[in-house]
Amino acid sequence: MGTTTEQVSKPAPTTTPPLREPVVTPPAKSSMRKKIIIGVVILAVAIALTWGIKTLIYSRAHESTDNAQVDGHIVPVLAKVGGYVTAVLVQDNDSVSKGQTLVRIDDSEYRVKVAQAEADLAAAQSAAGGRQFTGQSQAAVATASGQRSALDAQIQAALANQQKANADLARMRDLVSKQIVSAQQLDAAQAAAAAASADVEALQRQAAAAGGTVQNAQAGVRLAQARLEAAQASLDNAKLQLSYTNVTAPETGTISKKQVEVGQLVQAGQTMMSIVADTGTWVTANFKETQLNRMHVGQPVALDVDAYPGCEAEGKVQSLSAATGARFALLPPDNATGNFTKVVQRLPVRIAITKGCGAARPLRPGMSVVAHTDIRK
Repeated sequence: MGTTTEQVSKPAPTTTPPLREPVVTPPAKSSMRKKIIIGVVILAVAIALTWGIKTLIYSRAHESTDNAQVDGHIVPVLAKVGGYVTAVLVQDNDSVSKGQTLVRIDDSEYRVKVAQAEADLAAAQSAAGGRQFTGQSQAAVATASGQRSALDAQIQAALANQQKANADLARMRDLVSKQIVSAQQLDAAQAAAAAASADVEALQRQAAAAGGTVQNAQAGVRLAQARLEAAQASLDNAKLQLSYTNVTAPETGTISKKQVEVGQLVQAGQTMMSIVADTGTWVTANFKETQLNRMHVGQPVALDVDAYPGCEAEGKVQSLSAATGARFALLPPDNATGNFTKVVQRLPVRIAITKGCGAARPLRPGMSVVAHTDIRK
């Protein structure tokens, strides 16, 4: 019996992977990273400390406010007479010159008034007269003066007759006393002397009346002259009203906020548009009352313009308002009512601009700025 060798299958041996050793950072790299972080922190602290010190020093030498804006002259264009608008010759943002016609108003009614005033002036001139002709009142004076002169001449003649009658009466009395002439002739001489005296008295009264007529005529001359001047003034006023139908620019500048159109009925005093005048701009800065202790006229001011980043505008304090802004409010606060709450008031300070941002970046009224006043000077 042969011997059989049995082959027994054995399991394959398991292979265990080798363990990885932990990566250990070299001490040199860890120390370098810490130094960099510490350096950055120190640099940041130094920058913050430097900025804080500079800000503190700047704030101790300057008073600043962001409650400030650019101001300028905004001139309203008003209608001086009423009427229908026939033409509007400008648009918003147009540049205009002083005296340029902006709006025309229908002038038909005003031309009629000028013609009527001219007729009234001609009538007054015919009554008052002038250098080229004699007026009605002057002719009345001449007539009254002539009548007075004629009466004066008649008075002189009557006085001469009276004198002769009195002389004849004296001779008749002498002759009657000598019985040369009869008493009848004496009576006739007395009657003639009495008549001569009566004629003189009558003429003198007529002369007095004629003098009153002359004075009345002279008063008529003065009245006619006054009416002439009144008619001339009325004509001037009518022409002035006619000229107002051409609305012109009161200042050189830029048209803004146009509120009128062709065909619109405007009234005297109505605002039709506004002009931002080219007469210059300034800054109105409202500082707190606690910032005004060391502020006075002439101090330099640095201006940061919000519209132009990087603009370094400059100015100087021109004047300080005489009252706080609250005093000019529509409803000023009344601290005597008992409902008192203390609020820090602000005072408008006018700052003249000495250096702008250049022609390409004009300072326009209404722009916001930040004002920094140097109170050391």
